[in-house]
Amino acid sequence: FVVKQLSKMDEEYDVIILGTGLTECILSGLFSVSGKKVLHMDRNSYYGGESTSLTPVQEVYKHFGSEAVPNYDKPRDWNVDVVPKFLMADGKLVKLLIHTNVTRYLEFKSVEGSFVWKSGKVYKVPSTDKEALASSLMGIFEKRRFASFLQWVMDYKQDVPSTHKGVAPNATMSEVVAKFKLDKNTVDFLGHAMALYRTDDYLSGPFLPTVMRIRLYTESVMKYGNSPYLYPLYGLGEIPQGFARLSAIYGGTYMLNKPIENVEKKDGKIEVTSEGETARAKFVVGDPSYFPDRVKKVSQVVRAVCFLKHPINNTSDSKSCQIIIPQNQVGRKHDIYVSSVSSTHNVCSSNYYLAIVSTTVETANPEAELTPGLKLIEPIAEKFIKTSDIYEPLDDGKESQMFVSKSYDATSHFETTCDDILDVYKRVTGEDFDFTQVKKDSVEEA
Repeated sequence: FVVKQLSKMDEEYDVIILGTGLTECILSGLFSVSGKKVLHMDRNSYYGGESTSLTPVQEVYKHFGSEAVPNYDKPRDWNVDVVPKFLMADGKLVKLLIHTNVTRYLEFKSVEGSFVWKSGKVYKVPSTDKEALASSLMGIFEKRRFASFLQWVMDYKQDVPSTHKGVAPNATMSEVVAKFKLDKNTVDFLGHAMALYRTDDYLSGPFLPTVMRIRLYTESVMKYGNSPYLYPLYGLGEIPQGFARLSAIYGGTYMLNKPIENVEKKDGKIEVTSEGETARAKFVVGDPSYFPDRVKKVSQVVRAVCFLKHPINNTSDSKSCQIIIPQNQVGRKHDIYVSSVSSTHNVCSSNYYLAIVSTTVETANPEAELTPGLKLIEPIAEKFIKTSDIYEPLDDGKESQMFVSKSYDATSHFETTCDDILDVYKRVTGEDFDFTQVKKDSVEEA
């Protein structure tokens, strides 16, 4: 495909996007399809920013600062994501991809398994009342209680009191789990492996958001089978490239390898200067690395990208899967995430698996915090560790017309990233994204 290039930057746009990470690319797509004139720039010579895919395999070693590179038979079989995350099959992010029609350039494949860690063992996350009754994750009486709860979740309708089963509209989630007499271990996997919360704060809040999250998980499983997750063939780096194609169709412009020298507001417009040339726009959107004086560091995330020569143990030899280790199970404040993909997603050679372990840093020894997850995937052929700062914008950007996204967190799914995309969209437009305009298609599975 041909991406429109400028000989000069001295033009005016509706919006300038800085960085080609997934967040910025989806926002660029949303603005493009709504008729806005978009200039999309990146200081790097490649698409994807933090969410790029590294290929050939030698680039992985270079990225993590390793000089010794073993010989691989098929180095171009590798597409290793720096920040790997799965997509919820029926989630908002997939709906955004469908809305922009970028899915025409992408192929997805379902992730085979969704698991949770409990008391040192890995269990499949039950997503229906029948699976709950067959699961070894719970005892016989707890199975029945959980099955009853899951049925209530699927039947619940705000405007039909008969479906409430005695749960008050203003009840907290803690009160709901007490009503169904669910034990602590069940609440752990319910809140963290199904509702995908990162802490236990949700228990003191209203129950309805949790009900909707659990329903999303279950409905996503129903889309394709064994798990609620999808992952693109050839890795996440394909998504930014798909948006480059989309932008070209709508008359937008992508510019790679463009160092950003200055961003300022002048005469009511935002001016972005690169290599002595200036482009103007009504507003600018970018990742935190382009606005160091407009963000604050809120935490750190540590990730281990690992090469394996075997599927992860106790996952039924899954070619791809996610395992969530709830915080309470290992005495932490934050969950540990383990994800695995393989040659079925065209991201590594046929005799290898890619596994990624991540968590939010809590101590002065980040790598040690990954130990419970790393033990699950042993033996490890190669391991690359990186600790990254997590940034958030200092303000909403409305006064300056400079809208900054958040860094990618430790989760192995895109639900929190999607929340950030929708938040930036609302800050820019003043309106929530209207999901009713999204056509009722599904992502086609390869």
